[in-house]
Amino acid sequence: MRRILLCIASIACAWPVLAADYVIVHAGRLMDIPGNSVKQKASVIIRDGMIVTVEHGFVTTDSLLTDSTDTVETYDLSNHFVLPGLIDGHVHITDQLDARSKLRRVEHSHPATALFGANNARITLTAGFTTIRDLGGRGGDSIFALRDAIDQGYIPGPRIFAAGDVISPTGGHGQRHGYRDDVFAVIKNTGICDGADDCRRAVRNQVRRSADQIKFVSTGGVLSETAAGTGQQFFDDEQEAIVETAHSLGRKVTAHAHNADGINASLRAGVDSIEHGTFANDESIRLFKSTGAYLVPTILAGITVAEIAGSENSFFAKAVRDKAMRVGPQLIENTRRAHRSGVRLAFGTDSYVSQHGENAREFGLLVEAGLTPIEAIVTATVNGADNLGQSDTLGTLESGKHADLIAVDGDPTADVDVLLDVDFVMKAGVVYKHYADRSEP
Repeated sequence: MRRILLCIASIACAWPVLAADYVIVHAGRLMDIPGNSVKQKASVIIRDGMIVTVEHGFVTTDSLLTDSTDTVETYDLSNHFVLPGLIDGHVHITDQLDARSKLRRVEHSHPATALFGANNARITLTAGFTTIRDLGGRGGDSIFALRDAIDQGYIPGPRIFAAGDVISPTGGHGQRHGYRDDVFAVIKNTGICDGADDCRRAVRNQVRRSADQIKFVSTGGVLSETAAGTGQQFFDDEQEAIVETAHSLGRKVTAHAHNADGINASLRAGVDSIEHGTFANDESIRLFKSTGAYLVPTILAGITVAEIAGSENSFFAKAVRDKAMRVGPQLIENTRRAHRSGVRLAFGTDSYVSQHGENAREFGLLVEAGLTPIEAIVTATVNGADNLGQSDTLGTLESGKHADLIAVDGDPTADVDVLLDVDFVMKAGVVYKHYADRSEP
């Protein structure tokens, strides 16, 4: 009757524990809707991977009216704090920044890249991040293959919303630098475009490839090996064409932007969010608030590149080191200012710059930037879902939403660092990590 793969107590599951017909989660403390009050002793009732209801008290198998053939599995998290699965709105799951990352782009086949990403996805899921947005995958269609394999249950990983290739002008931040011309044919970015009409084509091409969302580079970036700075790269009419085309095809669109000129041009063009937003000015703040666009600060990425640039063993080229030392330290201050001004914030780490699985370090940095622990959690749940356009199914533990939840030993509303050590991970009603005792009905 039971379709269960057992895990030894106190060992994280490498493979999922398959869900029974009904699943009951007993939560000692439950933050079902981040930002609202925390419930004491509550039960989450799940069927077919979706939340049926949240009840006060610990619901028993006998009190759950089921068909005689139904199976019921109960998870005892009565000594834990339970909250929605976390959402990271900015990762690059098929890549990892290190001294060999430049070589891997030409050494790894596309299947090897997908498998590399699969390992990163597993690590990210067991860290408590049940949903991610990939904003630029390498290896051709590797990111789409990985997304679909996870959706079909072939491999464990967070649900992925993938942007495909980054939309970038020729020579811009989204085009790799430092390779011979013939090597560029191997690592070709299908999102390169110049001029408004060509940019419409590039966006349509990503949608044809099955991109869920669109990302473009409004400005230069830190890790491109060129001394082009971090100012605006796409012209205003090109940005307007990108955003208009993406929206006409039902895709949200986000812009990588550091300097104020690019941030403001992107916001005027109607983007749904800005990644980094390092040097936002007063006009940027006004535009954020008037358009309702999210800022995804990626503070962890800034701290990481500054650390690498300042190391005596840094593998960065000089142009990259110079930009990293200028951009990295600014991100906390910019986030503090944006938060004080009422700009909407969504969680994102730019993981691949930092190590996959360490995504939760961003919470502490957000608190350092002035957010309360609860506000930081909201960025990775309620706001994270809204930023993806997925508030109907993600971000809270309510009836009709995906049964994505995690549990920690401690109170993240008092200390966000407890989110660095997640004890229990469930995605769509399936358990992928289980340290807590499970009680059999």
